[in-house]
Amino acid sequence: MAQWTFVTSHAAVLAVIAQHGQITAREIAVRLGMTERPIRRIIADLGAAGYLKKNRLGRVNTYQVNHELPLRRLGLHEIEVGALLQVLTLRKT
Repeated sequence: MAQWTFVTSHAAVLAVIAQHGQITAREIAVRLGMTERPIRRIIADLGAAGYLKKNRLGRVNTYQVNHELPLRRLGLHEIEVGALLQVLTLRKT
């Protein structure tokens, strides 16, 4: 049986970065069970599309997420990425 997930790797990386504005690609990879190379590629994709802004402070990268951009999925353009991130960071109490 093929494995699948509800959230794409791009959305998962963005959610982790939104929760931890200062985090390394290695830390993201560990959290998501991935390797660093695809994480770096995803971060580059998100930056090129305007969803992420990366700032270098010494040896550390900090990230800012643009919550106002629409989702890229056809039929979901009316939803802002910030709304998705709110849902992904909800915790059951």
